[in-house]
Amino acid sequence: MTPISIKIKFSFFLALLLSLTVVVLSVFVLQGIRDQQRDRMERELLQQTRIANLSIKQAYVISPPTEAQPFLRNNGQQFALDLAVYSGLQVVLYDKAGAKVGDSAPMAGPYDVDNALAFALQGKIAYQRDGQSMLYLTPLQGPDNQMGVIQFRYPLENDTRFYDSIAGLFVLTGAIVLAASFILGYLYFRRATSAIVRLNKAAEQIRRGQFLEAVPLQRKDELGQLGRSIFYMSSEIRNNISAMVAEETKLRQAIDKLQKLEKQQKQFIGNISHEFKTPLTSIKAYAELMELYPGDDSMKSDAVHHIREETERLHEMVERVLRLAALDKYDFEYRPEPIDLCELLADLANRMRGKAERFGVAIDVELTPSSMWGDRESIIHIFVNLLDNAIKYNVPGGKIDIRSRLDESGAFAIVDIADNGIGIPKEARGNIFEPFFTVNNDRSRLSGGTGLGLALVQKLVERHHGTIELLDTDVGAAFRLVFPVNLSLPKKEDLP
Repeated sequence: MTPISIKIKFSFFLALLLSLTVVVLSVFVLQGIRDQQRDRMERELLQQTRIANLSIKQAYVISPPTEAQPFLRNNGQQFALDLAVYSGLQVVLYDKAGAKVGDSAPMAGPYDVDNALAFALQGKIAYQRDGQSMLYLTPLQGPDNQMGVIQFRYPLENDTRFYDSIAGLFVLTGAIVLAASFILGYLYFRRATSAIVRLNKAAEQIRRGQFLEAVPLQRKDELGQLGRSIFYMSSEIRNNISAMVAEETKLRQAIDKLQKLEKQQKQFIGNISHEFKTPLTSIKAYAELMELYPGDDSMKSDAVHHIREETERLHEMVERVLRLAALDKYDFEYRPEPIDLCELLADLANRMRGKAERFGVAIDVELTPSSMWGDRESIIHIFVNLLDNAIKYNVPGGKIDIRSRLDESGAFAIVDIADNGIGIPKEARGNIFEPFFTVNNDRSRLSGGTGLGLALVQKLVERHHGTIELLDTDVGAAFRLVFPVNLSLPKKEDLP
């Protein structure tokens, strides 16, 4: 079913309201006209009654002495004619017994006025409608008491004609007002309802999820204010939905991260158990050999040597695990201070040259004056781990290059540590910063690696708001570290 347009509803309402106004006004005006006509008729008839009573009473007084009723019967016809001439109305006179004694228009026909006449004979005024005339019966007073009744026939044609003309005028006026008000109302409400239709379309657009780009209605009234409110509501809904989507994305990311952390935790625990089990098994085996062959000094010396190595490896593993766990759970104690990277890297290179020479590896340093703010112990730990890996996983006759510089803006210090050793396979590059990840288990056993060094290095770099990445090289492995120079650390995403 097609709904009726609000423009038509408003137009009909306006027309109905104006028509009701015209009807009510017509009723009151017509009632007022009728009351005014009745009052005028009563005043005129009352005046004629007074004149008739005075005339008949004067005639009775100056006439020879006689009874009132015979006097009225003898002179009634003449009195009726005289009063009719004076008043311009038909006059009928009745005696005390109710008998007609005079009629100014005897050919007009009889009147059935018995009830009204009975009231008038009792000294009361009576009205009786007779077609287009009003019969007015009033007592006729003599010198002493009521002599009879005077009847005036008052014509109503003019009053009725005037009343009907006014009523017809109101009907015509009402029809014109109805038509005009409907047309004018339709034209007037068309603009307002068009604005309402636009606002409705805007609300429907919001309901479909198509948010507004501008205020749907520019007006300086309540509809304009409603349009601005709808636009504000659309903007707020869009912002809230965007915020909800963003929060949902963050929540999903957090859930994924938690799931990943849970998986890493399980893997971490499994790796710890496995890594701890290996040196402990070795220690247990050498201890049992010492019990089985207590007199074999050579075997005992070899067992003590291996037990010491495994113990040191186990101790180093425990230290790194504890430090890595502390970085995951707590904020490490950060004591920032200015660090001269040239001086620090040169000093570390000199420290590590002894171990590098034992492995047949050379260290080449090319440093540009640069500095940074950071925790010195943590920075030392970072570079020592990287240099130690570059030595252990190098080849005899290999080389390690240490380079430092500032970026073009001077806001970041960049350090590259590269070697031409055995390198890292491409399939393993994405996991080298995972705890306990090792490229090759046999190689890790020989070198004493635990798979915790690079994971700890990455945590320490990130705590300094820096980055570390493995560069693509054809030979060996190359790491690039970037640190902010100033104490007011930038965000990680701002790093080059």
